[in-house]
Amino acid sequence: MFKYYGKYAPYLFLLPAAIVLVIFFFIPFFQTFLLSFMDYSHNIYKPEFVGFQNYINLFHNPVFYKVLWNTFIYLFIAVPILAIFPLFLAVLINQKIRGVTLYKILIYLPVIVSIVVAAIAFKWLYADQGILNYIVTRFGMKPVGWLTDPDFALYSVIIVTIWKGIGYYMIIYLAALMSVPKELYEACDIDGANFLTKHLTVTIPHIMPTIALVTTISAISAMKVFAEIYVMTKGGPLNSSKTIVYYIYERAFENLDLGFASAMSVILLIIVMIFSLINIFCFEKHKYQI
Repeated sequence: MFKYYGKYAPYLFLLPAAIVLVIFFFIPFFQTFLLSFMDYSHNIYKPEFVGFQNYINLFHNPVFYKVLWNTFIYLFIAVPILAIFPLFLAVLINQKIRGVTLYKILIYLPVIVSIVVAAIAFKWLYADQGILNYIVTRFGMKPVGWLTDPDFALYSVIIVTIWKGIGYYMIIYLAALMSVPKELYEACDIDGANFLTKHLTVTIPHIMPTIALVTTISAISAMKVFAEIYVMTKGGPLNSSKTIVYYIYERAFENLDLGFASAMSVILLIIVMIFSLINIFCFEKHKYQI
């Protein structure tokens, strides 16, 4: 009897995760996909089927291209920093140095701080009469509109995301570094390799799957950032810090245009899937070669 059920054991272990995915991903996705063909702008209780009209309106909407461009800026600035700098910190902290536990705690501390609390704190720092502008004026320069100038608002919010994520990704890299065989480092020392060469030839190739994981996670997080923007800028000024997720929220819950927002959600899912596949095949393409 146990032998009969043994071949189904892997599926039984996967069943709880599959149920969670069905309830919290697949069912909402198909509901959103169906909503994207409906028009709620006239009557939210009696939507009208409009086919692909929401998608047509979406691609003729200049604000959509603006928020999409802002999202890509967020992606291309935050992801490289969050993929490289935490690795650098992890390699340094992985050395035998005094107070390493204290360094880990200090670097990881921003991760456990609520994103809303962090955003409010940075909003105070970025205020016209805040600490940053006080320092700027002390050097004889004019105050900067960190959150009120369209040229600075988006980048000011990106800094908050980077500050929050460095410790999290550093811990992931530290766990991966523990799996690197010490014999390889010893062989490099015997060959006379310096610190940089040792990590370029041993560490990075060995933890490449982890680098791919960090890049994928940080890319997805950057493309669906919301809380920082909601608390700090509300997408302003002049849509300069508005990303696609915030625009989805705005159209769905402020304008009650659920069909248009659902169409954007489907487009966002497609973009995220494309970037995820690119990351996987770029970093782990040897696993998929036949």
